[in-house]
Amino acid sequence: MNRVLITRKIPENGINMLSEYFDVDVNEEDRNLTYSEIIERVKGCFGIVSMVSDNIDKNIIDSAADLKIIANYGVGFNNIDITYASSKGIFVTNTPDVLTQSTAELGWSLIMSVSRRITEADSFVRNGEFNGFAPTLMLGKELYGKRLGVIGMGRIGSTIARMARYGFNMDIVYYNRSKNRYENLVDARKTSLNNLLESSDVIVVTCSLNDDSKYLIDYDEFKLMKKDAVFVNISRGAVVNTKALVQFAKENKMFRCGLDVYEDEPNIDKELLKLPSCVLLPHIGSATYSARGKMAKIVANNVISVYKGARPDNLLNEEVLWRAKK
Repeated sequence: MNRVLITRKIPENGINMLSEYFDVDVNEEDRNLTYSEIIERVKGCFGIVSMVSDNIDKNIIDSAADLKIIANYGVGFNNIDITYASSKGIFVTNTPDVLTQSTAELGWSLIMSVSRRITEADSFVRNGEFNGFAPTLMLGKELYGKRLGVIGMGRIGSTIARMARYGFNMDIVYYNRSKNRYENLVDARKTSLNNLLESSDVIVVTCSLNDDSKYLIDYDEFKLMKKDAVFVNISRGAVVNTKALVQFAKENKMFRCGLDVYEDEPNIDKELLKLPSCVLLPHIGSATYSARGKMAKIVANNVISVYKGARPDNLLNEEVLWRAKK
């Protein structure tokens, strides 16, 4: 029976679907598999259900001579060497759309938490420091009518923009490689990155990670921001230079940030942990029962489709199909 490796346990609905067709090898431990463990366990597999934290490179692909599909459990796919997978005739898929709402809501939760200092205030109470109402206690930023800058106006960025526009009457500007066709729905305006950084009260990063976007936000970019800006990153950690963020935050006490992603996950720069003005989350953008269950169904369907000789949904390397037709 063909085997499928799932590098970290996913919701049972996806595992059950795959078990009807495959001998499923699931990592049952509450941790990521190491690089060497993946190389060993992927041998002889028809498919691999990978996490965005797995580095699926040439060596891992070469370790699985029978590999036909890499189904990434997440919307991002910079963790996979797609070019090399394509050269080997291996399908690569992801799970877009179904996590848009959950990730956008998480992004908005971070914006609210950072703006109103929710985690700081919670710790203040738990530590027994609350002695009653005080006029200057935990002052934060109001959002109504302010400007939101969205870096990467894709599905998630557009959803956050709608929340901001219709929930808080915010003015929306965005920076994108191309014009967003839905910008009129939220009265958004495409602008330069510098103008967005200089003029926005709240900045949220939702762009993908590629060669052009790595360290898109470095110290020079932080210096353009307002001293009391709210900055949130829910895209990929390496879009932002962490050391530059820490430096700017230390220099500007009213600057506040929220992060759900990090440069070297799961390792986190220790200096970030020392910043009370920074809310840190453990990469939980899509962590709802609904979204994660739908993601499990998608990866299972994609693997099964390839097994049945059909085109999988959410295919990232269409060129594999052309090779198959030759």
